[in-house]
Amino acid sequence: MSETSDPAPAAAPATAPPGREAVVELLGLLALGELLAFERMVFDARLAPDLGRRAALSEAAVGEIRNYRLIADRLHALGADPAEAMAPFREAFRSFDASTSPRDWLEALVKVYLGDAVADDFFRAVSSSLEDADRQVIETVLAESGAADLAAAEIRAAVEADESVTGRLSLWARRLVGEGINRAQGVAAANERLTAIIVGDGGTLDALLRRLTRAHQDRMKSVGLNN
Repeated sequence: MSETSDPAPAAAPATAPPGREAVVELLGLLALGELLAFERMVFDARLAPDLGRRAALSEAAVGEIRNYRLIADRLHALGADPAEAMAPFREAFRSFDASTSPRDWLEALVKVYLGDAVADDFFRAVSSSLEDADRQVIETVLAESGAADLAAAEIRAAVEADESVTGRLSLWARRLVGEGINRAQGVAAANERLTAIIVGDGGTLDALLRRLTRAHQDRMKSVGLNN
C-alpha cells in the first residue's frame, strides 16, 4: 500500500496594495516632511559656528528638496495636487516645530539627525506594502543620507571634545522623540486610511511607535548620547 502525504497548506492570499487615496495621503505626509526638512536646515544653517559648517548643512539640505521633488512628481503621476495632499498635515508639523525650536548649532544637528532617522525608519516600515512605482520612490529617498551623515559626524565630534554636552543633547533628543510621538498619534487619529497603510495588516500604531523608539535609542548610542 502506497503512502500518501498530507496536502500542503494553502498559501495565504497576497495582501492587496493600498488604494490610491491612501497612497496619496501617505505621499502627502512624506512630501511635507521632506519640504519642511529642507526649510529647517537652510534656516538652522545660520546657527553654524563657521562658514564651512554653514555651507555644509545648506548643501545637505539640497538632498531634502530633491526628495520632495521625487515625491511631488509621483503625486502628479497619480493625478493628485501635492499642495492639497500635504495640507492635512501642515498643522501637525507646525506644532512640532513650534515646540522644538533648537537654541544652538548642536541642538539643530540633533534634530536633523533624529528627524532623518525617524523618517528613514518610517519609509522602510511602509514601503513593502506599496506598488513598485511608489516603492521605487521610497527607495530613492532612503538612499539620500547626506544630512544625517553630516549631523552624526558633528555630534560625535562634539561629544568627544566636551563630555558635558552629552547630558544636554540626550535630554533634547528625548524631548524631540516625545513630541514627535505625540504629533504622530494625533495624525493617526485623524486619518484612518493613512494609519492602515502605516501599521500594515494586523499591526498597531503603538507597536510601530515602539519599534521606532527602539531604533531611536540605538541611533542615540551610535553618536554617544544616552537614552
